[in-house]
Parts: sequence; structure tokens; C-alpha cells
Amino acid sequence: MTWWGWVIAGAILLGAELSFVNAQFYLVFIGSAAILVGLATLALPVADWLQWALFAVLAIVSMVAFRSRIYRRFRGAMPAIDMGPKGGLITLPVALGAGDSCQAEYGGTFWTVRNDSTTPLPAGSRARIVSVQKLTLLVRPDT
Repeated sequence: MTWWGWVIAGAILLGAELSFVNAQFYLVFIGSAAILVGLATLALPVADWLQWALFAVLAIVSMVAFRSRIYRRFRGAMPAIDMGPKGGLITLPVALGAGDSCQAEYGGTFWTVRNDSTTPLPAGSRARIVSVQKLTLLVRPDT
């Protein structure tokens, strides 16, 4: 392949990654390897098979050695995502004895709510959601 073919292919891969494809920086390293092979081919006459071998080695080694560090630096750590109602407060429509259940609305959806403590909960009281078990919210008195 000609030197400019490698450079163009590398530029297309870099542009694709940085513009509209989120390949998690894999295309950056493949594109960079292609550009480096193009520059090496420009500087020295290199056989076709050696160009492809150099491209493969550069792409793989750079991905293994640098991708995770660079990806973390540019993308940063992902923020913690709230994965459900655990820790929230719910107002109980009826009194719940220890281990009793009822239906209650939380977050615009009706859930089965079970008292997960030994303390009875009066109607209208607020309870803390301690865990979610399938489609049941386990609650304890809010202290």
C-alpha cells in the first residue's frame, strides 16, 4: 500500500472515533498505527507484507499497553448511578405489623411493601426502604 493510503486510512479511523463512533478508543489506536506505518513507508521503502505486519504489531501493542490508561484519563470514572429505590422514604397508607405487607405507591409505581423489622409501623408513617427483593420493597422505621 502507498504511504498516503495508510495516512488516509488512519485519519478516517481517527476521525470516526473522535466524531461519531464511540468504539472506546480502539479506533484511535488502529488509526494511529496506520498513520505511523504510512510515515515509516514514506521514510523508508518497506515491503507490503512488512507494512501489514508492522501495522498489526503497532495496533495490538499500543492497545494493550496504553488504551485503558488513556481511556480513563479522557473519559474519567463513570459517576455512580442510582439503581433503584433503596434508601428512599415511603409513606405507608396502612399500618404494618412485623412482617406484614401492603400495596403502596413509590416513584409513580405501585409496589408491594413489607415491614422488615420487628417494630409495627402505623398508617401514615414514613419508612426507609432498606432493600428491594424482586418486586417487593423491604422497609424499616425511619429514624
